[in-house]
Amino acid sequence: MAMQKTDSVTASIGEGVYQIEAELKRFGNDILVSVWGGTKPHIGSVAVATPRQSLKDQAKISATASVITISGHKDDVVAKLFAEKIAAVCNGTSIVTAGIHIDNASKRDIETIVKNCETLCNRLLKKLE
Repeated sequence: MAMQKTDSVTASIGEGVYQIEAELKRFGNDILVSVWGGTKPHIGSVAVATPRQSLKDQAKISATASVITISGHKDDVVAKLFAEKIAAVCNGTSIVTAGIHIDNASKRDIETIVKNCETLCNRLLKKLE
């Protein structure tokens, strides 16, 4: 990646309650990311991922993550998604905080948020190129 040691990038996606924002900071090979959005941004989960050789294809880099989720929150899916993908692509340790909340979210709301997060993660990684 072409970033300098302490550069940062930001990106966002969606509108209204589906708006998600993210900020990525790089410290040498390590990366710190915050992801937030919805009606009540917060910190609901933290994920730490480290790169490793892929178990399926040793020519590729993958990642393994550990996640801590604050009781009552469900942001672990988003934190893990970002942490593993960023660690693998950047080949460095990543730490991700995630907190997205929509009151009385439906299954469709959650699916939209997760889809937006997948796209947002790809946008952040593209900005690193």
